[in-house]
Amino acid sequence: MSDSTRLAGMQGVLVRAAMAAGLCLAASAAAAQSTNAQPHCTPVGGSVMTNFITPDTTLGTATGDLRGAVSASLLGIMPAADGTVVFSIQHHWTTDAGDTLEIALAEAKAKEVATGLYAILSYPVSITGGTGRFAGASGTVWNIGAVDLNTQRTIFRYQGDICFKRP
Repeated sequence: MSDSTRLAGMQGVLVRAAMAAGLCLAASAAAAQSTNAQPHCTPVGGSVMTNFITPDTTLGTATGDLRGAVSASLLGIMPAADGTVVFSIQHHWTTDAGDTLEIALAEAKAKEVATGLYAILSYPVSITGGTGRFAGASGTVWNIGAVDLNTQRTIFRYQGDICFKRP
């Protein structure tokens, strides 16, 4: 085999190796970029306890991953065909760190288990953003609990996932 044939063969191998390395780097960059573009989701949980401060507004505290202050405005109560009622609620939530959560209008499906005492059967709360750590965040927390209109108190357990934007 001549030197020029060997040189041409080596050049071919080097060109293919350089192309493979370039493709690997491009794929790595694309994978890293898509990973950074995906939100980082984390499970959250805790409890919320409030008191009615007016006939349609509660104020209280949250413990757990979203600990801080919570207020809820009761916008309406609608009876459902199945004997339950649906509470329409707008939340206001500020964490201990001073971040706020933006929360979509929520509906809590409840069953009256005694006069003025409601068991919460279904109560998804959708987080649509916020400030600080919660800027661009999204997710849903599911609640169980009770509303006692006789004593003007509420208690809930929440659990769900919140997805944060990657830096």
